[in-house]
Amino acid sequence: MMKDLFSVVSGLVFGLGLIAGGMTDPAKVQGFLDLFGTWDPSLAFVMGGAIAVGVFAFAAAKRRTVSWTGEHMELPRSTVIDTRLIVGGVLFGAGWGLGGFCPGPAIVALGGGLPAAGIFIVAMLAGMVGHDRWMQGLFASRPASAPAR
Repeated sequence: MMKDLFSVVSGLVFGLGLIAGGMTDPAKVQGFLDLFGTWDPSLAFVMGGAIAVGVFAFAAAKRRTVSWTGEHMELPRSTVIDTRLIVGGVLFGAGWGLGGFCPGPAIVALGGGLPAAGIFIVAMLAGMVGHDRWMQGLFASRPASAPAR
């Protein structure tokens, strides 16, 4: 029960913060990303605030193995910057720039009745499924005698 309440409150605070910061407005996001046009730097303050909170939250989380709700917690340990990470970041940024959304704000905007957010979410989910199927094909184990596809 407490875990569910904590989840609901956290989600509400996150969603309200995205709305207050303008992160659910695609035009505002695209204005921030338009460095050589009519650049709107206001979202830099939203991101700066998120980073400031995140620094302290991750510092505290590094010292824990159990969350406040009693769930097992383990942070990623990898520090490798490889091709997959770079390509993934570029694709994420391109989707953010083209659609004006990233996943969290898109879900909040969809809840607010913005149809463009629904289109973005469908495209995002299709990309995720496509990626998974592509990766399964790349790493599918085949017997040595099986012909390559």
